[in-house]
Amino acid sequence: MKPTFLPCRAVTFVVGAALIFGVAAKDAKQPATAQKKPDLKVDTTPVADGKLGLVTSYADVVEPVQQAVVSIYSTKIVKERIRANPLFRQLFGDIPDQERQSKQEGLGSGVIVSTDGYIITNNHVIEGADELKVLLSDDREFVGKVIGADPKTDIAVVKIDADKLPVVTLADSDKLRVGDIVFAVGNPLAIGQTVTMGIVSAKGRHVGLLDEQRGYEDYIQTDAAINMGNSGGALVDAKGRLVGINSGILSPTRVNIGIGFAVPVNLAASIMNSLIETGTVARGFLGVVADPNPITADVAEQLGLPKDTKGVLIADIDARSPAEKAGLKATDVVLAIDDHPVTTFDELRFLVAKMAPGSIAKLRIVRDGKERTVAVTLDKANDKPDELFDGVSVRPLNDDDRRQLNLDPSIGGLLVTEVTDDSPFHDDLMPGWVILNIGQTAVTDLPTARGLLQPGRNLLRLYYGRRAHFIVVTLPDR
Repeated sequence: MKPTFLPCRAVTFVVGAALIFGVAAKDAKQPATAQKKPDLKVDTTPVADGKLGLVTSYADVVEPVQQAVVSIYSTKIVKERIRANPLFRQLFGDIPDQERQSKQEGLGSGVIVSTDGYIITNNHVIEGADELKVLLSDDREFVGKVIGADPKTDIAVVKIDADKLPVVTLADSDKLRVGDIVFAVGNPLAIGQTVTMGIVSAKGRHVGLLDEQRGYEDYIQTDAAINMGNSGGALVDAKGRLVGINSGILSPTRVNIGIGFAVPVNLAASIMNSLIETGTVARGFLGVVADPNPITADVAEQLGLPKDTKGVLIADIDARSPAEKAGLKATDVVLAIDDHPVTTFDELRFLVAKMAPGSIAKLRIVRDGKERTVAVTLDKANDKPDELFDGVSVRPLNDDDRRQLNLDPSIGGLLVTEVTDDSPFHDDLMPGWVILNIGQTAVTDLPTARGLLQPGRNLLRLYYGRRAHFIVVTLPDR
């Protein structure tokens, strides 16, 4: 049986039920204004001190952590349109559609990291929620406000209006070792707060949990039991320090089989601080397309490399990207970035994404059989892969589009699929329009279109209303 990746958030459905928590979290999920990041307790010393001794209980380690782990109850109102039976419409005339409401309830966990009420949890715990209720270990309840969320790392920040709260101390997750003892703390299956014990089974796992979002994975793998409801809860080391945020499991049976995953706390804390301070997460962008497969001995031989070369083979360079500006070329092999060895494109992509736009990344590469170092000034990553302009999403025309728009089958272009309300191009473009040319060059794919755009004024040839039009859009300096 094929194993299934499961986010560990418990969900139930109640049809036709009323709202019960009485405060809308949707309004609270607007991007946060700039705020000061919270004052965190941090201890970066290694967990092991080299001394071995008989341990009969971890109660003194676990009890303080339990006080800082919360349960998060989410409620989402789902509206469903029910169409009248066509026969009834024939017999009784135009019968309006009916609307039915149902309530989706979810349960996850969270970790208090500041005394004034900042909580780290998973994005999938709070995603789409109309209201949140946060239950503390001492049975106090608070309304939760979503400060920000990052689907690409599955991290979210919730704030409650309270002070002098118990908190966990953050460890340095980069110092974790396979074999270190860890504890998972959360509220699995709504049975109440539970602590399970295991070890770090692996580090740096990319398992596909966030592939749909083209996310960034660097999971800690553990055999500490994680089940539905544990999502967003704490993974702590033998000193009771937070090392990860529990996120999901790999299982063919939808129950724990000893393969669980947690977001490293170094990554989670970085995302949290960015969300609190700016309301967004800015990631570095390099602009390379790489061969997803390992470098084989045959390929290495053709490139004049040792047969056991480990690295990332660049297949293509995005036009006008930081990689192109720095002189990177196809067939270059990236061995390391800032002294971190890379063997897969996922590793390279993750390390670049962790760096801030404007940072200088030092890439150690092999070209023509010789090693060299290339300094690249990273740009800002666009987390919306279909976005051509700010707030404007497009996709290549297909045959159905051409038939609906009465276009010749030979005509290519980019169909505008979305223009957000806050887009600076909201008055210039509309969904359903087709971008035929940028300047005098026909465009049929997104990378080509992006490469043609220049800072300043750009001429677009569009098709809508059964004829072609020209407009000029102005782009800011990069």
